[in-house]
Amino acid sequence: MVSAFIMIKTAAGKSEDLLAAVRDAEGITEAHIVAGQYDIIAEATGTEVYDIMQSVSGHIRDLNGVDDTRTYMCLE
Repeated sequence: MVSAFIMIKTAAGKSEDLLAAVRDAEGITEAHIVAGQYDIIAEATGTEVYDIMQSVSGHIRDLNGVDDTRTYMCLE
């Protein structure tokens, strides 16, 4: 099992609208609105690194209002 944290920067005023869609994305186990450089932080799990990357590129980046993402794969 592989896990990762995904930092999501949204367009102004879009965080609350996007939170439910991020939570519903394949592989996402948790998502929260946060204060700081990014607006939403999500935790994802998958069988392989490819599964997580597919979820980010195919489900999260395509959401209207997502400006940028950063994915941090867990090494432990």
